[in-house]
Amino acid sequence: MLSHPHEVFLEVAQRLSFTKAGQALFISQSAVSKQVKALEEYYKTGLFERLGGSVQLTPAGQKLYQKLLQAKQLQQELRQEMSEASPAFAPAVHLLIGASTTISLYVLPPVVAAWLHQHPQHQLSLKNRNSDNILKALLEHEIELGIIEGIHKVSNVTYTPLLSDEVVAVCAASNPLAGRALLASDLLSIPLALREVGSGTLAVLEEALEKQGLRLAALPVRVRLGGTEALKNFVRVEATCLAFLPRQAVLKELASGELVEVKIKDLSLERKFNFIQRKGTENNGPYRDFLRFTQRYYSGKE
Repeated sequence: MLSHPHEVFLEVAQRLSFTKAGQALFISQSAVSKQVKALEEYYKTGLFERLGGSVQLTPAGQKLYQKLLQAKQLQQELRQEMSEASPAFAPAVHLLIGASTTISLYVLPPVVAAWLHQHPQHQLSLKNRNSDNILKALLEHEIELGIIEGIHKVSNVTYTPLLSDEVVAVCAASNPLAGRALLASDLLSIPLALREVGSGTLAVLEEALEKQGLRLAALPVRVRLGGTEALKNFVRVEATCLAFLPRQAVLKELASGELVEVKIKDLSLERKFNFIQRKGTENNGPYRDFLRFTQRYYSGKE
């Protein structure tokens, strides 16, 4: 196990913020500063440069950061090897997982419940962010396994398929568009409510529009909202806007009639969800097992 000051240092190094590190660790900013100062006195060198309201790692801090990441990886590998050699050893693990909004809200909850039922001694923390920020969290070692929409072509990340979903155009039942069939070109004159930049849902729409020779920037976007639930709740009460949302997210509203699907004949909006891992960590036992468990769950084998 890393010492407490080293764990605090890692959190600051990953977030480049004493305040955010304290929030993540549930300790005060002054306690964070005290632990970092203790390490700087121990190593007799500065680990962070204070630049106004932000901090950056010094060369010595960068070296310590990389060594501690290696130490944590070795620690995980040793735990796995010991548990395989002696089942009685098998310690409880705490999985750090991140997923895009749709996955976090509509896909993972039943999987996590089933997994924890089979592994009552384990814990799991799930970060819910858009796809770009989940990828960033993985690269910055905030999480060890992510699930995002699409493939972002990052060289040091491996992608493993999970499942497919469809993005659909929806509007309030009172919207004049309800029940109509549209063409992609019609979107040039329809008020839209869309997700924020970095959203996988938005990326799917943008790619599909490009295939029809349309640019997202040319569309009359009235509002952008962060998160699927915020966008869904907005379009339910706003009778003039059309929104694009994952089908998984609006199944209940479509069934109840609160929202109505608007068919767009020449726009295909299928997307794929993929697990992401940093290259070299694919065989980390607990995460590998959770990945396979989730795949089996959604292939009907669990």
